[in-house]
Amino acid sequence: MTQTTATTTRSARLTGPMVAAAAVSAISSLLYGYDTGIISGALLQIRKDFTTGNGMEQVIASAILLGAVLGALACSRLSERRGRRGTVLLISGVFVVGALLCSVAPTAVTLALGRVVLGFAVGGATQTVPMYVAELAPAAKRGRLVLTFQVGIGVGIVISTLVGASESVSWRVSIGVAAVPALLMLLLTLKLPESPRWLVKQDDRDEARRVLHRVRVDGADVESELRGIVELEDRERRTDERERGWSGLRRAWVRPALVVGCGIAVFTQLSGIEMIIYYAPTILTGNGFSTTAALRVSVALGVTYLVMMLVGLAIVDRVGRRRLTLVMVPGAALSLAVLGALFATGHSGRDSMPFIIACLVAFMFFNAGGLQLMGWLTGSEIYPLAVRGAGTSAQAAALWSTNLLITLTLLTILDTIGPGPTMWLYAAFNVAAFVFVWRRMPELTGRSLEQIERDLREGRFHPRDFAGPSRRRTARR
Repeated sequence: MTQTTATTTRSARLTGPMVAAAAVSAISSLLYGYDTGIISGALLQIRKDFTTGNGMEQVIASAILLGAVLGALACSRLSERRGRRGTVLLISGVFVVGALLCSVAPTAVTLALGRVVLGFAVGGATQTVPMYVAELAPAAKRGRLVLTFQVGIGVGIVISTLVGASESVSWRVSIGVAAVPALLMLLLTLKLPESPRWLVKQDDRDEARRVLHRVRVDGADVESELRGIVELEDRERRTDERERGWSGLRRAWVRPALVVGCGIAVFTQLSGIEMIIYYAPTILTGNGFSTTAALRVSVALGVTYLVMMLVGLAIVDRVGRRRLTLVMVPGAALSLAVLGALFATGHSGRDSMPFIIACLVAFMFFNAGGLQLMGWLTGSEIYPLAVRGAGTSAQAAALWSTNLLITLTLLTILDTIGPGPTMWLYAAFNVAAFVFVWRRMPELTGRSLEQIERDLREGRFHPRDFAGPSRRRTARR
């Protein structure tokens, strides 16, 4: 074996701490998918136990989202003050407490309050865990670890639908069991070091060096990596205070990135994904489906979500972020429009069941494989370094706030205008999403973070200013 081959093989390995970090990333995202998805099937049992109406069911389903907004905003500041690791430890503990509170809730109101606590952990995890793991990871492994986080969400949703479809597990057990992986996440995080980048921010370069030696394979060029972290931190400190953090988001040259990021976040939710994940069983049972059939449809939707998330992540760098979104969104809009027509014309009985299921699966196919990918990808790419933490926090808050609004009003809208017009309303939101992406979202695929920041500063953050992957290949030829 040549020296080059040996070096490549060695660098391809992950150290024990990085394996543990990958596990923390996977568990936190699995909890995100599971805790948000489990309410779909649980609502059918909760309705019987607490004799809830649509209003309280909306409150119970949306309570986790209120907590997520608070967690996304609060943990952005906590991670700067307490450190990334300290914040992840706090989030892990809140996951445990929230799951247990929900499982023993004596009333519908206390269940909703417990889900606010659980939501704080969900929102905090989406804000902090990917950043912490990315700052620990070597550059060559960062993409795979981000993939671990996104796939974990899909896995969590699938598990939650399988648990719900079994119909043999009490909702208290199905919600409370989430405390077990949360406790494992807490124990794993206790064994992890602090982020070397945060340590450099605290002027503790010796500890940052020790951490890098611990998380890198033997023979890695730790000193060179540390110099790079220090240089980046020095450059950030030289940045005008008005261009950093939340203040920097108000700068005119940053505004186009904020509009695109928050706009995409809002449309990922307005597209109808949460309506399907949270309320598909409720909608279906209300239109003649048996409970068993409705829960099995939820499993099919969860599996479709996971598969299309994997497919989308595999092809997005070749197809392009903007192009993939523009290709997939019309399919989601058409699926909801046809579904709305079936409900509006009275074709929602047993004979039409295959068509309704086909529309739901088709919607999930087009939505999960396109627009849903962009909600988290854009946040990690479009914001300049000096405002990246504030930008991703604002984007996460926009996403969770829209999710909260939808979940809190959907059943009321269904009661008021009926399922058919409701589906048409969300089909219209998909049309609006297509127009927004077409007019405002540039093609970011293949561009470095530094190139994107430079174009923002020069006022060239528009679709016409960015060539897609195929156009760049044609230009090179």
